[in-house]
Amino acid sequence: MTDRDRQPDDTTPPTGEPVVSKPYIMPDDPEPGSVELLQKEAAESRDRMLRTLAEMENLRKRTAKEVADSKLYGITGFARDVLDIADNLQRALDAVPAEARAAADPGLTSLIEGVELTERSLLNALEKHGVKKLDPQGQKFDPNFHQAMYEVPDASVPAGTVVQVMQAGYTIGERVLRPALVGVAKGGAKAAPAAEAAN
Repeated sequence: MTDRDRQPDDTTPPTGEPVVSKPYIMPDDPEPGSVELLQKEAAESRDRMLRTLAEMENLRKRTAKEVADSKLYGITGFARDVLDIADNLQRALDAVPAEARAAADPGLTSLIEGVELTERSLLNALEKHGVKKLDPQGQKFDPNFHQAMYEVPDASVPAGTVVQVMQAGYTIGERVLRPALVGVAKGGAKAAPAAEAAN
């Protein structure tokens, strides 16, 4: 059997009417309303893209700030522990009266100088890592940095002035590591008008 002898499987006779398929639409002829739909989709996609970019930029800034904060404030616990050592060195220096320092033998003088040098070295190391000592003597009382322990009647300074520092305070970066324990002046200026009014 040859290819000519083969008959097609479809044995239905042709009907005479041509088969009409769906009309072909040229790409240049868009469907009605499709331009508006595409513009709307493009605008929505652009809006989503801009929002995503803004979120990513905010995330980048937040992450950079968190990294900087962790570098600066990551040593907070360690610094608090080291402050006890600084306090003890200061107490050791304060325990030696001025008269004993003046009349000290060379061995005691060397010891005192060694403790002073150690304290300065410790404070320099802390400052190198962002920990600074607060010395509020003579400054106006600030509850953000100072903790008032008592009031001192002193008419020579305005009320609310720090006149005594019991324990130095420290900051780390912008934050308070430990507030300074202070004595605050009552100030005589405010008490005087009240006394005159009573007469």
